Amino acid sequence: MRLLGKTVVVTGAATGIGRAIAERLSAEGAWVAITDRNEAGARQTANDICSNGRQAIAIRLDVMQSAEINEAIRRVLAERERLDIWVNNAGVSTMNRFLELTEEDWDFNMDVNAKGTFLCAQAAARQMVSQQPAENGLRGKIINIASMAGKRGNAPFLAHYVASKFAVVGLTQAMAGELAPHAILVNAVCPGYVRTSMQERELIWEASLRGISVADVQRLYINDTPLGRLESAEDVACVVSFLASDDANFITGESLNVNGGAWMD
Repeated sequence: MRLLGKTVVVTGAATGIGRAIAERLSAEGAWVAITDRNEAGARQTANDICSNGRQAIAIRLDVMQSAEINEAIRRVLAERERLDIWVNNAGVSTMNRFLELTEEDWDFNMDVNAKGTFLCAQAAARQMVSQQPAENGLRGKIINIASMAGKRGNAPFLAHYVASKFAVVGLTQAMAGELAPHAILVNAVCPGYVRTSMQERELIWEASLRGISVADVQRLYINDTPLGRLESAEDVACVVSFLASDDANFITGESLNVNGGAWMD
């Protein structure tokens, strides 16, 4: 229970990686706000957590809307004394060849993945700056979910997504430098080929673009991963739990690879 009593917000937590993160942090003792544009899904995740005797609430949140972000923080603080950890997990993807990408594709990925992370992180940091340090000497932690694509640019059909995730990695470093004097830590996690509903869509898209089967694309992903399997959402959640804990209180500005060896740097 290394996060006992901590107040955590996770964006995009109705399904997939976000849900796994919320479940793991609540299992570590945290009070968790489950936020997502999918309000029904957020409520289901929160209800499932509470049914296991843990603490969670659901809040509808569009990470591209500053007013909704501020309202989410207001609702959290109406129930809790402070905001300890904010996890920027909400993200989207689409796929196409670079020469066929549209402005709409670009804007959608950049608005959610890059701008959404910026808006949420800024609002969370403003709240944390206003707080007194906790017993561990920190005012808070911000954890961004980036991607292996935020470090490895040669991801086929994902130029716009790559750009958005490189932005998250760079933003993580810039924030870490500016917020360190305020005792706020900022780190990122870079997953690889994670088995989620998002990946299921990507398998279909990539199969169509390559002219091969979905099974063949999945084999490409597995063969590109030295550990020889697709990543689970829980694999990501474990690392987020570590960064959220006091075991990581001297780590900031890092973007940790969690990809089974698919990208090493």
